[in-house]
Amino acid sequence: MDGNSRWAKARGLPSSAGHEAGYRTLKKMVELSGQWGIRALTVFAFSSENWTRPKMEVDFLMTLFENVLKESLGEFLREGIRVCIIGDSSELPPSLQKLVKEVVDKTKNNTQIDVIVAISYSGRKEITQACQNIARKVKDGLLEPEDITESHITEELETNCIPEFPNPDLLIRTSGELRLSNFLLWQSAYTELFFTNTYWPDFGEADYIEALTSFQNRQRRFGQRIN
Repeated sequence: MDGNSRWAKARGLPSSAGHEAGYRTLKKMVELSGQWGIRALTVFAFSSENWTRPKMEVDFLMTLFENVLKESLGEFLREGIRVCIIGDSSELPPSLQKLVKEVVDKTKNNTQIDVIVAISYSGRKEITQACQNIARKVKDGLLEPEDITESHITEELETNCIPEFPNPDLLIRTSGELRLSNFLLWQSAYTELFFTNTYWPDFGEADYIEALTSFQNRQRRFGQRIN
């Protein structure tokens, strides 16, 4: 969800207006995903690097996250949306930490669509923590080094908050940036990438259809030769 601040700047508005517009876009994309039968949607809301942004902007985002979760909980329950929050929640304000736990707990049995929200998230840190957890199991005699497989690492990733979490089929990057920016590095090994110059607040149904159509027209080989 990239380009909120640039969208606002281009209109002579404060960055907060861009983030609010970005939330409206997210709400629409979740709605469309549910209608179209997409089972899992993962969004990058706030990276671990974003803590270096101006304090006023960070404080606004934390308040926005909290207000959105409070206002949307009833909708999550009505629409069958299961919410999972990944990232270093210990860095979040205490009130937001408490609300995150409440929302995750109350929606855990929903089955219509999984919405995974990355807040204070780092793909590198996620992999590092997974390796540390596995190392502790080896140290405690619960696992032999030679028995470690990719599955062991996958099981330790934060996205395992949804046990049946699929590796992403498609990653959509908005605002013209051509990089992953430390997002789902392990999980995206064979993810198809779609880049658009559209800022996230302007990303609409037509843009989403364009991305999905591009994905449908690709031949996914996963390293194999297909005759």
